[in-house]
Amino acid sequence: MTNKDNNLLISASGTGGHIFPALTLAESVDNDWRIIWLGIRNRCEVQLVPKKYNLHLLNFSAPQKKRVFLILQYIRIILSTFQVIKIIRRQKIKLVFTTGGYISAPTIIAARLLNIPIMLHESNLVPGSVSKYFGCFCDFVLTGFKETNSLLNKSNVIFTGTPLRSQFYKTNLLPNWVPKGDGPLILVMGGSQGAAGINRMLLLSLDFLLKNNFRVVHIRGESQPENIKNNRSDNYVQIDFSNEIAALMQNCDLVISRAGSGAINELMQTKKPSILIPYPYSKNNHQEKNALFLSSAGGSILLNESINNEDLLKKTLKRIFQTLPRDKNNCILNLMSQNMKEIKISDPRKEIIKIMNQFKNDC
Repeated sequence: MTNKDNNLLISASGTGGHIFPALTLAESVDNDWRIIWLGIRNRCEVQLVPKKYNLHLLNFSAPQKKRVFLILQYIRIILSTFQVIKIIRRQKIKLVFTTGGYISAPTIIAARLLNIPIMLHESNLVPGSVSKYFGCFCDFVLTGFKETNSLLNKSNVIFTGTPLRSQFYKTNLLPNWVPKGDGPLILVMGGSQGAAGINRMLLLSLDFLLKNNFRVVHIRGESQPENIKNNRSDNYVQIDFSNEIAALMQNCDLVISRAGSGAINELMQTKKPSILIPYPYSKNNHQEKNALFLSSAGGSILLNESINNEDLLKKTLKRIFQTLPRDKNNCILNLMSQNMKEIKISDPRKEIIKIMNQFKNDC
């Protein structure tokens, strides 16, 4: 048999935290599986998913409105189950892999009705609604953190870790457009959509950083208005988006970031110290709980975003970098780096593929 007999439906949509782990898995198995991708119109996957993965798009959005409109949105999501059933039958799907989010609900329902095996991956420390309420209908629920397993005791849970983009599993050189020099390099990023709060806090910290010869790469997000002039200093570079995140993280001294599951796992892979500023409106406050995982390990400092105290980032940077003794092995930054190195991780791709192979027809 060929991989045409092994048809895999990947259902992943919305943010990079949902899409990138699925993309990495797809790249790892596309020699053995024929991949069909299920997404949602006008979301990131339209630009990110390669055409070879046969992208099918559903037409609904994440529920955001209140009362009767919210109920109608949920009904629309559930009704899309019938569209997913048609796709599964037409494409002769043998296995479903999904990464949570609202697209997972109709996908899991459809696959369960058709008795198709389902693998659900939950990358956040605190499981989302789909994992909590639909995980019991899946053959396997795979988790990015061991601590998540105890929160899903009604599901068949296996800790695997979260797959990262393939660039994170190799050594990358620092891009040549990054400011040159000997000063510490700080990477500021707000996730696939950017982060207005982090951008504001950085603006209040930038004079301190540039006066003290720091180099700053600021990924402000494509959806954020430009708020800092690019000609401010040769040591400051502002970009909307980068496909070289692994290279930047591997070669920087400190990361300032939101606390989505993707960023947390990338920090663990690259062993980089960080200042984490969780998105204050994340569902179930999951970003703060993600950040607590690294801060409790001593590898990160957690800051809460506050309009009334936006110079908190500046104060924290001063505390980290103005306490540098002559013996740099004792400074706060190096202690954080050492604590990050103590966090042991394996290659999640191998663990997930091992489980997937249970459902694969051999040639």
